[in-house]
Amino acid sequence: MIRVICVGKLKESYFRDAVLEYQKRLQKYGHFELIEVMDEGIDDSRVALKKEASRIEKWIHPKDFLITLEIEGKMFSSVEFSSFLSTVTMNHANITFIIGGSFGLDDSIRNRANMKLSFSEMTFPHQLFRVMLLEQIYRAYKIMGNEKYHK
Repeated sequence: MIRVICVGKLKESYFRDAVLEYQKRLQKYGHFELIEVMDEGIDDSRVALKKEASRIEKWIHPKDFLITLEIEGKMFSSVEFSSFLSTVTMNHANITFIIGGSFGLDDSIRNRANMKLSFSEMTFPHQLFRVMLLEQIYRAYKIMGNEKYHK
């Protein structure tokens, strides 16, 4: 099973539509779950991160292979990411990706990660990034299955 835990809700309908489309496509490859936890919405980053971490932790299972999305994480090409995901799925029943909120992720979550993943040194809006992550997971499965997908 693939689970994506995200801090915050999507406000824009076009991002929600894109996420729904990729969720539908991903169901073909097994169980997929998207969890949204409430963002704290306060200016005190320490307090916000702690509260958001406590909401995230409720969805993490002890045997999950945990991947946090962080600017400092490892970068892959799409083919490399597909190979990595293939290897992880052979050894772990559940893979959980975590996208933090506007302040990122609390160290208590970051330290639990089996891997830190980055798409770029650039910063992306969290709403857009959610779509980008789902698209890359979908692309990875298409590559694993030697299925045709646009380049």
